[in-house]
Amino acid sequence: MAHTTDFCGCETTVPAAAIGPWNDTIRAFLAHGASTPDHLARALAAAPEFAQGHAVKGLFCLLLGRREMFDTARQCRTTARQAAAGAPPTAREASYLAALDAWLGGQPSQAAATLETVLATEPRDALAMKLIQAIRFVLGQPEAMRRSIEGVLSAWDDHPALGYLKGCYAFALEETGEYAAGETAGREGLLLAPDDAWGLHAVAHVYDMTARAGDGLFWLSGQTHAWAHCNNFRYHVWWHIALMHLDQGQYDAALDLYDTEIRADRTDDYRDIANATSLLSRLEIEGIDVGPRWDELAELAARRTGDGSLVFADLHYMLALIGGRRADAATELLRRMSRDAARRDTEVARLMARPGLSAATGLEAFGEGQYAEAFLNLNAARRDMQSVGGSHAQRDVFERLTIEAALRGGFLNAAERMLADRTQRRGGAVDGYTSRRMDLIAAARQDPLQRNVTGARA
Repeated sequence: MAHTTDFCGCETTVPAAAIGPWNDTIRAFLAHGASTPDHLARALAAAPEFAQGHAVKGLFCLLLGRREMFDTARQCRTTARQAAAGAPPTAREASYLAALDAWLGGQPSQAAATLETVLATEPRDALAMKLIQAIRFVLGQPEAMRRSIEGVLSAWDDHPALGYLKGCYAFALEETGEYAAGETAGREGLLLAPDDAWGLHAVAHVYDMTARAGDGLFWLSGQTHAWAHCNNFRYHVWWHIALMHLDQGQYDAALDLYDTEIRADRTDDYRDIANATSLLSRLEIEGIDVGPRWDELAELAARRTGDGSLVFADLHYMLALIGGRRADAATELLRRMSRDAARRDTEVARLMARPGLSAATGLEAFGEGQYAEAFLNLNAARRDMQSVGGSHAQRDVFERLTIEAALRGGFLNAAERMLADRTQRRGGAVDGYTSRRMDLIAAARQDPLQRNVTGARA
């Protein structure tokens, strides 16, 4: 079979009739474009025998973190194998099928490692690069994300997708504590790829971790074009803007963004639910009445108690259930997590066992007002929370709830230590949340009879 090359210069078996939509698929995926599945559908319609394309579709399905998508991914694997039998893929393309096999076998880390072997021989493969970043992000592995990028940097000097690589590098640098370097890489990347919402938001993460909410608002507010083309990732960028308003005590602005942007489409995508539940939780910690906004989230989460695709998703479903006072559904979610944890046969099951169960139990107790129990369980999970995936900014809602449980449960010294640790991880920067909590602790210590404090506004 005659081979061609994609826009990265990688040899591919995709026929000439499909190379255009295949290149469009890669470019759109790099930019978190809403058009990604449409481009892929066009590529596969033009080349139904393209095995790598079917495997990539399966990997995309798994990244959605929904139990029902595993069946779709299995169908993609079957189709990919049939296509490979009739039109043998290159060794590079075959690695994508192997990665899909690994993830469907319950080992997403192995899927990422398999794609790393692609970069070892084809360091300019932009699709492999971005998929590795996406998988390891879900797994909470920022050091591996950074190593992967640094392993190919020297091969990308003249790469047409260099801006997207810099955006990925910016995020990995930020998540590993290199804030200044991350900001620089993100800004450089956006100059090369103005539609790279990931790189844009990586810089926003730097501002979050360095307590520069005002700078973050300035950075994001004038660049809505950089995420207007996105899939639901655009809601996440608006979430960052809401967090910056929240840090400055501008609660009405945060709630307005919740209504007009963050939940503009009331989807049940776990990433959208994570945006919503974590923002409402942060607002309630500050004593803000969020009204009936929990109701629709709790209803959606109650339908996902049996999912179990990602611990990160389950914990945000629990936030929705305690926020919406759905005690029976919260209990069912805990029971299912416990059943999954007992299996220990997949990476996700092992994470359900630790830290998932402790964290979920702590959240349920927090919702019931059992703050001492909530603190003990959330604190037990705290050291391992990185492994549930997501970013520092996303997991910070669990850090805040752990601190809040300590404050309300009367563990002032523990709360103070956690605040100090949180500040240290932010390079010594004190944000609005920490400042307000330190004031509460100081006030509580002036009144020895006060056993606990709350985050309610004065």
